[in-house]
Amino acid sequence: MASTVTTSKDSAATSRPGYGRLLRTCGAWTFLLPGFAARQPFAMLTLSIVLLVQHTTGSYGAAGAVAAVTGVSMALFAPYTGRLADRHGQRAVLVPGVLVHAAAGLGLTALALNGAPLWALFAAAVPTGASVPQVGPMVRARWGVRLKGSPLMATAAAFESVTDEFTFVVGPLLATALCTTVDPSAGLVAEAALTLVGGLLFAAQKGTQPPVATSDDGHTRVRHASALRVPGVRVLIVTFLGIGSVFGGMQVSLAAFTESIGEPGLNGVLYGVFAAGNMLAGLVCGAIAWKVAPQRRLIVAYAALALAASALWTADSALLLGALGLLVGMCIAPALITGYTLVESLVPAGARTEAFTWLTGAVALGQAAAVTVAGQFEDRLWDGAGFLVPMGGTLLALATLLALRSRLAGAPRGRTVARGMGHREPVAVD
Repeated sequence: MASTVTTSKDSAATSRPGYGRLLRTCGAWTFLLPGFAARQPFAMLTLSIVLLVQHTTGSYGAAGAVAAVTGVSMALFAPYTGRLADRHGQRAVLVPGVLVHAAAGLGLTALALNGAPLWALFAAAVPTGASVPQVGPMVRARWGVRLKGSPLMATAAAFESVTDEFTFVVGPLLATALCTTVDPSAGLVAEAALTLVGGLLFAAQKGTQPPVATSDDGHTRVRHASALRVPGVRVLIVTFLGIGSVFGGMQVSLAAFTESIGEPGLNGVLYGVFAAGNMLAGLVCGAIAWKVAPQRRLIVAYAALALAASALWTADSALLLGALGLLVGMCIAPALITGYTLVESLVPAGARTEAFTWLTGAVALGQAAAVTVAGQFEDRLWDGAGFLVPMGGTLLALATLLALRSRLAGAPRGRTVARGMGHREPVAVD
């Protein structure tokens, strides 16, 4: 029996893991299409808030602060949401979550349009961020169930990164178009509606959601150790915070730059170019059968990202900024994909949804901090000063990654990574 399994794995490993094989995975399309619909609104959220609040207050600093509260709230609650999904199932968490998020988003919109004080916008931003549905991590967890032990996991990570970035090509363009040509509130209204419809469609796909871990007597396990206890996850969180600083700094700074040159409609185009670079690089990464260790790939990719981000503040034209944004986007994808791929070797299966939400939350937290700081820089310094934030964030994260890179080595198969997970695989005993 053992030799049969080994031969099967070796055969799989020698074949090229391509997107065609991945998309032929049994049951994949049942969660991919609704999953894409459900995650699309997230790409519209921060920019829609920035454009609406800036319109009603006249301040990028205030707009960035409200968006930052949303991001911090999401970052704090996302891991808890992921942990609940691991324990009770994705549908049980997702359905009430999308209902709360839609209501909170509409409430924030109404307050902004009626000139509510800043503290009221902050208060409304908390439930808006806390209830953001964690569809991306949930889709990745479903891939983990379908592809357990398969070399296609790296391809799936790349595919998900490409999907995420495609939403960030479409999302900012849609949000900018709605807010500038229809109404400043149209972006947030559309985001709430799409979240509700897409989230409920995804939640309806019960057959592909990861099973809830149960004990031998059929009862749900109650002892779960957090994925945060894994040292490598903590290192990845720091690296993803730096990636979030790029997203947040770009969103505010691009909006301010295009406003300063009298072309606000270019904002969505430039951000779309940035996201397109990320998406194209993700496609290439997923098509390559990598032989370099993922830890080394992450360091190289992150060094390239820090170098490219350090040049953004020097741009003095939309054309140059678009070219630099494309380059930065192309550097982000390899770092994101490799980070998500490392989760499989670092974290036990019963805690991966939580691990993925820690990383997603780290991006949101880094984005929130960057939005706040970049907004203040744009208000108080020169046009384009907000681009200093991606440079600082990625350089600090790179220094941390280099110092703690040894913690990214996965535990040997068969060892328990964190006690109390309650997911040990059965092994044969002679």
